[in-house]
Amino acid sequence: MLNPTTTRPSSIDAVTVDLRLVAARVAKGDVEAFRQIVDHTRSPLYRLAARLVGDVAEAEDVLQDAYVSAFRALTDARYDGRAKLETWLYRIVTNACVDALRKRRTRGPTAELKADIPFEGHTHAEARVALAELDELLSRLSAQDRAAIVLVAVEGLTVKAAADVLECTEGAVEQRLVRARSSLRAMRQEGKVSDG
Repeated sequence: MLNPTTTRPSSIDAVTVDLRLVAARVAKGDVEAFRQIVDHTRSPLYRLAARLVGDVAEAEDVLQDAYVSAFRALTDARYDGRAKLETWLYRIVTNACVDALRKRRTRGPTAELKADIPFEGHTHAEARVALAELDELLSRLSAQDRAAIVLVAVEGLTVKAAADVLECTEGAVEQRLVRARSSLRAMRQEGKVSDG
């Protein structure tokens, strides 16, 4: 898994790609260089989006919008290179997901069509049930708390890296994590009481 705190090579490239250099090429007008950025970051950013919004189709839409925003920002010279490009992209995707979650809440509950994943045996069925249960729990959290818990507990970012992505202090991330974990514990206890 590639995230803003690692620098291992992707399966796409035999060597580590310095995405800051690729971003500089995009900023200078090399539009085709953006494909390299997308190819290098698509998998981890898609996983992040899917975990944050809890719907694979919506994750694809959010990720596409995030890449459009990133491309525009690069061509308009709004990426200053202070943060790693991966961290900057995580921030764009996370913000797009938080916006999508907020819009979903203001629309109210809707009958969302989840992508139907073909049945692939007992193990996949158990995983699908577990993911559905996790998404149900995460969907009850605020968008910011959900983003913090997914970035740290699921994606494995450090609190500092999550703070960079969420554009807040490390203390704010810690506070969101405490609140999210407390809410998840309460939901779990609530589930045990109602099941038992």
